[in-house]
Amino acid sequence: MYRAPRGTADVLPEEQGYWRYIEARARALGQRFGYQRLDTPVFEQTALFVRGVGQGTDIVEKEMYSFLDRGGDSMTLRPEGTAPVCRAYLEHGMHNQPQPVRLYYFSPAFRYERPQAGRFRQHHQFGVEALGDGDPSVDAEIVEMAWRLMEDLGLRDLTLLLNSIGDSECRPAYLEHLRAYYASRVERLCQDCRGRLERSPLRLLDCKQEACQALAQEAPRSIDHLCHPCRDHWEELMKCLRRLDIPFRVEPRLVRGLDYYTRTVFEIQPPEERAQSTLCAGGRYDGLIQELGGPPTPGIGFAAGMERMVSNVKGQGVPVPQEESVRVVIAYLGDEAKGEALSLASQLRSKGIGAVLAPAGKSLRAQMRYANSLGVSYALILGEEEMRSGSALLRDMAKGEQRVVPLQGVAEELAN
Repeated sequence: MYRAPRGTADVLPEEQGYWRYIEARARALGQRFGYQRLDTPVFEQTALFVRGVGQGTDIVEKEMYSFLDRGGDSMTLRPEGTAPVCRAYLEHGMHNQPQPVRLYYFSPAFRYERPQAGRFRQHHQFGVEALGDGDPSVDAEIVEMAWRLMEDLGLRDLTLLLNSIGDSECRPAYLEHLRAYYASRVERLCQDCRGRLERSPLRLLDCKQEACQALAQEAPRSIDHLCHPCRDHWEELMKCLRRLDIPFRVEPRLVRGLDYYTRTVFEIQPPEERAQSTLCAGGRYDGLIQELGGPPTPGIGFAAGMERMVSNVKGQGVPVPQEESVRVVIAYLGDEAKGEALSLASQLRSKGIGAVLAPAGKSLRAQMRYANSLGVSYALILGEEEMRSGSALLRDMAKGEQRVVPLQGVAEELAN
């Protein structure tokens, strides 16, 4: 038997209501904040991610799905959403538009990693990017969007974690302090972190191994080593968030797993914090577009995992409206009634009323059981007597009441 590939999942019909609920609220949020939708290809040139995400990151070294196309060019299934958005920003001359350019997207992402609760090899994101303005108020706007999305979804008891990791001016000195701290403790690091010590020391703060987490608690803090511009940016951001009444907790160990981040980084965590529980994460990436060959351009954004949001909406018991695709089942007996049922179903659909025929060759009782199983509002019954009189029985499934209606007026009756 064929099965879905490891680390992927089918979104079954009974799950679709949760996905559409989240998508609708995310789309409405983007529109309220003045963001426009952008869709980028599901695969890009591999070099875009190597250069943008970073050669030494786990994503580039271990997790990307890359392949040679028939022309011999190296392509990669999108592992994250920001680099493609920045590529589109440059390619289509969006730097000539009024800044910042505000964009949002829905997209699948692909990473070859060990599947576990909350982590998939194909997952889906809602992402937001603001490009072209480095003011702290834009940081606050992005953080507010992420927080309001969770509020709009009805999620409760969440925690917003916030940190600043500095920029190219102050971070090198901080990284030296970090290396010096870990150098005398290297034997207590996990194998992966020993490799990260030289090439990506910030990642040591993000390791989920218990021994490494204990060391990170006492490690030097990035917010204690900020240059004056980064310090001013950090203080102004916190002031903006307090004005917006958005609760946050400064988390000095918070970093992001991609090389392009600068200054602001943040995450939103659900009540039950686990290694793969983060609902939403993002930050500032002021050097990314320049790294991709464009002019110096500030940027900030976030991505929220659809699967994790669905899991938390379900886990917290948030009531989600389910779309009623079918409102009427037409039950019938006999070939003549079957032909009339086909015609009647078509009339109903043309008026925007979802209608299906009950299974052929079944007894009336079996057809009504089928109608009950679909949870429809009404059933129309066509038998020999109804066909002779040019009528149908209209049954209200919730009330258990039924009445005779003329066939010619059924569609109008149900439309009303």
